[in-house]
Amino acid sequence: MASGSSSSFSRFRSRSIPSSPPPVKCFHDEIAPLRTVKFHGPTLGKRFYGCPYWPRTCGYFKWADEVDEVKELQFMLFEKDTAISELQYEKECLEESVKKLKENNSKLEDDVNELALENAVKFESMESVKADKKLVFAMLLSWIFFAVVLLIK
Repeated sequence: MASGSSSSFSRFRSRSIPSSPPPVKCFHDEIAPLRTVKFHGPTLGKRFYGCPYWPRTCGYFKWADEVDEVKELQFMLFEKDTAISELQYEKECLEESVKKLKENNSKLEDDVNELALENAVKFESMESVKADKKLVFAMLLSWIFFAVVLLIK
């Protein structure tokens, strides 16, 4: 049972974790395009993410090297959230299994108690039959004794 449930969880995990981190989004919740600084100066050629609605932007701006760290942290957080969700799902499945096992255990205990009662009734009946047989045997012996005494006199 345990091995079957772990394989279903690994299948769940492989479907839920994407192969790449989520895209960078601006404050409009739109994908921020990766751009390159084209103006002459100290940042010439440096890459950055900005709002896709430039020049009327929401003000979002991140250097690409900073975003990589943020994206990496976001992805790690996403992986942790996924692992937590999987563990919660596994816990719910295990709790359901425990509930079913307890119900099954209760039914089995009821069956055992019922069989014990039936056996007690049968044993009592057998004891009664034994006592009846002993009584019949004692009566038969007493008649034989009585007959022998009558024949001797």
